[in-house]
Amino acid sequence: MEASYVQDQTFEKVNSLPRGEFEHCVFKGCDFSNQDLSGYRFVDCTFQECNLSLAKLQKTALQEVRFIQCKMLGLQFSNCDSFGLAFTFDHCSLDHASFFKTKIKNTVFKNSTLHSCDFTETDLTSAQFDNCDLEGAAFDRTVLEKADFRTSYNYAIDPEINRIKKAKFSISGLAGLLNKYNIEIEY
Repeated sequence: MEASYVQDQTFEKVNSLPRGEFEHCVFKGCDFSNQDLSGYRFVDCTFQECNLSLAKLQKTALQEVRFIQCKMLGLQFSNCDSFGLAFTFDHCSLDHASFFKTKIKNTVFKNSTLHSCDFTETDLTSAQFDNCDLEGAAFDRTVLEKADFRTSYNYAIDPEINRIKKAKFSISGLAGLLNKYNIEIEY
């Protein structure tokens, strides 16, 4: 079956798509949970109020994609096509997602939950975590240089095994940098 090319279209409340490339498209209220989106290509697209939980993303291209109020549990972004990989998340639930070894500099995570996300060996240079809950998120050999965590919370980042030069943290978040020492900090 030949892959399709779709441009400048809006899809509302659909639960399947023809295999192919989507450019400048908007997806509203769609349910792609457990779908196989492997090999699909999304360029400058917006997903709004969609469920993508546990979708397969093997070699899926996500270039300049915006996710707004989406449920994205357990996604393996580490399987995506790395060429041009770029996205933003606003009011999304990304619990148990994996960004293992991805290079996603300048990524914006805004008002999102990232419980138990895997950021191991991820390049998050200049990423912005704006009011995000990072409870249980794994940061191990992660590049966090110039990343902004000032309004986020519940993170545990070990400065000895992560690169955090010029990263920004609030005073209230400093405890997240000292967790491994098992000390008590009072405000």
